[in-house]
Amino acid sequence: MKVLFCHDGPIRTDNKGNYYGIAHNDEMFKRYYSIGDELSVLIRLDKIRKIENTNNLSQITVSPFEVIEMPNISSIKGILFKRKVARKVIKKAVLESDYVVARLPSMSGFLAIDYARKYNKPYLTEVVACPWDAFWNHSYKGKLIAPYTYFATKKRVKNSNYVVYVTNKFLQKRYPTKGKSVNCSNVALTEFSEDTLERRKNKISRLNMQDKIIIGTTAAVDVRYKGQQYIIKALGKLKEEGITSFEYQLVGAGDPSYLMSQAKKYNVKEQVKFLGPLPHSQVFQWLETIDLYAQPSKQEGLPRALIEAMSRGLPALGAKTAGIPELLDADYVFSNKKNNIKEIIDILLSYKSKNNLKEQAKINFYEAKKYEKEIIETRRKEFFNEFKNSK
Repeated sequence: MKVLFCHDGPIRTDNKGNYYGIAHNDEMFKRYYSIGDELSVLIRLDKIRKIENTNNLSQITVSPFEVIEMPNISSIKGILFKRKVARKVIKKAVLESDYVVARLPSMSGFLAIDYARKYNKPYLTEVVACPWDAFWNHSYKGKLIAPYTYFATKKRVKNSNYVVYVTNKFLQKRYPTKGKSVNCSNVALTEFSEDTLERRKNKISRLNMQDKIIIGTTAAVDVRYKGQQYIIKALGKLKEEGITSFEYQLVGAGDPSYLMSQAKKYNVKEQVKFLGPLPHSQVFQWLETIDLYAQPSKQEGLPRALIEAMSRGLPALGAKTAGIPELLDADYVFSNKKNNIKEIIDILLSYKSKNNLKEQAKINFYEAKKYEKEIIETRRKEFFNEFKNSK
């Protein structure tokens, strides 16, 4: 039985026919083999340049695994000029499949659901983010697309028989369904030990609060709605007050030119470090070295990066976006509006207290334990089996 997974992506490919991803990886794709024994992935491809180092990417090795390349219809230009070609590709892929999994928001997911309904193919909808937040906060062009994607998502989720949400409340409220649903984060953590929390507490005890406190964020550095610029601006305001003890480390792919310009603008260039993309295993090693984690996004589902940071006992702060407030203590959540800089500064200064750091380390560690792999995957597998047996 063949499962068709649909998402805009992209995933990356080299000239040898190998595939690589970050969010799209073996761990994620393995889930769908509980529905069928073959997996086809309908997604955009991004060619890896010869000068790029693939050591920072996760190679996809699951099998049998087929990739069906999608044209880019995630822009106004793509919608206007490539939609006809995309429809033909998606229609063929749906007809050749036994089950369809559509990850939303995505243009390919919308069309796949439409064809699945038309040809009576069982389909499951995954809601992993809010398209309104994503496009509205992306650019002026994004604001033109935002209303369409919002209503397209709302309509298709409402009429889906099976829906997986990555949040506990937020996406369910904004995009309700008449069908059956389950909350299953894309995060499934495997390593939980009290030793991790004890190491964090000991690290905090050794911390020289007058020396350097390292803040970290894992996210693409060329997508402005990820919000790293707000942390950079907050550091600039703190420097004006004579406080330079914070360093900001950014892990993530993309062109950092804009964020570099912000660091220069706010005179904190020496306090902002761009580490580039890291393999997933190395991200955990890096998390052990930092002191605070920041998730300043204006668009999210339930952020995997934040939960992974919390699982290392990291005190954190985050924007009042999507599922972030479901994870963090309310005192460490700031607004995602223009007036959030003062709120960020207040939170950072509150973290100059070792007692606050230790308390939040403990709270975050035990909140992250709710996302242990066994708990999440058992719930997901039961739901997938119910979906599979509904055919």
